[in-house]
Amino acid sequence: MQESVIYQSIQREGEAKGEARKQREIATNLLRDGFPIEAVVRVTGLSIEEVQELQRQINESAQG
Repeated sequence: MQESVIYQSIQREGEAKGEARKQREIATNLLRDGFPIEAVVRVTGLSIEEVQELQRQINESAQG
């Protein structure tokens, strides 16, 4: 019984990480397509800080 609870907890944690990764991927695509940061925050549910960091990473990769 306890193993089942542990497995479910690990599974939920993995799903949450996967969801967060997908939201960052969507945000990155929207930013690359020119969407404003505020719109990306609304659509993805990411924090403004997270979206600004993604924008910074996109800008850096475009320069170098």
